[in-house]
Amino acid sequence: MTEPQQEQEAAIAEVAVPVAIDSPLEKILEALLLASDQPLSLDQLGRLLGEELGVGRKEIRVALERLDLRLQAGASELTEVASGFRIQVRAAYAEWVARLWQEKPQKFSRALLETLALVCYRQPVTRGEIEEIRGVQVSSNILRTLLERGWVRELGVKEVPGRPALFGTTPQFLDDFNLRSLDQLPSLPEIKDLAQLDAALAQLTGELPHAGDEDEAAEPTEETELEVPVSESEVTVQSPGDPDESASPA
Repeated sequence: MTEPQQEQEAAIAEVAVPVAIDSPLEKILEALLLASDQPLSLDQLGRLLGEELGVGRKEIRVALERLDLRLQAGASELTEVASGFRIQVRAAYAEWVARLWQEKPQKFSRALLETLALVCYRQPVTRGEIEEIRGVQVSSNILRTLLERGWVRELGVKEVPGRPALFGTTPQFLDDFNLRSLDQLPSLPEIKDLAQLDAALAQLTGELPHAGDEDEAAEPTEETELEVPVSESEVTVQSPGDPDESASPA
């Protein structure tokens, strides 16, 4: 057993509420998480199990920690995201699992991902503020794609002339990017220029754009993966494609 695993076992042992080794709770939780198509929160699990099994949040939390330890030797993992817990395939096996689906993954343009990065790091942010940093107009197609995907939502309006809409990220964005909160993203200085925007984009895609990508009229030259859990649609980055539209699934 590795040192982190030993430390986690010790932490579990110190929890005041014990869970019997032969308790069915751990396996019931595993079954629920495998069957659910959405993450399940502690409150949801408590409503499903508490009345009949007489368990509370502490007992459920301990059982989840034991389940996490048991899954560490396999191809799946227990992950906590913004909306709760889920069991998913480890990223190391994503390429193999993707072969189960014959359709090609959806591709997004660099412009869309730049817009998403700005919303993520500058929220709440207006469309005009995004355009000021990117230096080009943000098309309605980009905002519509982000809204339909559930990654971005309108938070309200900015109290300035014209009262433009303010945009921010959603719990769905956090779930799809395996985040419990935005605090898990590396901090960046306030984004005021394209260089800082490239740094923000790199945090989302895991790879810095190559030199020359600033030319949005250029033809696509390469694709890089955008890290999204296997439980969601496989996503790749098309860099740099049409600056104002996301490509449709092939």
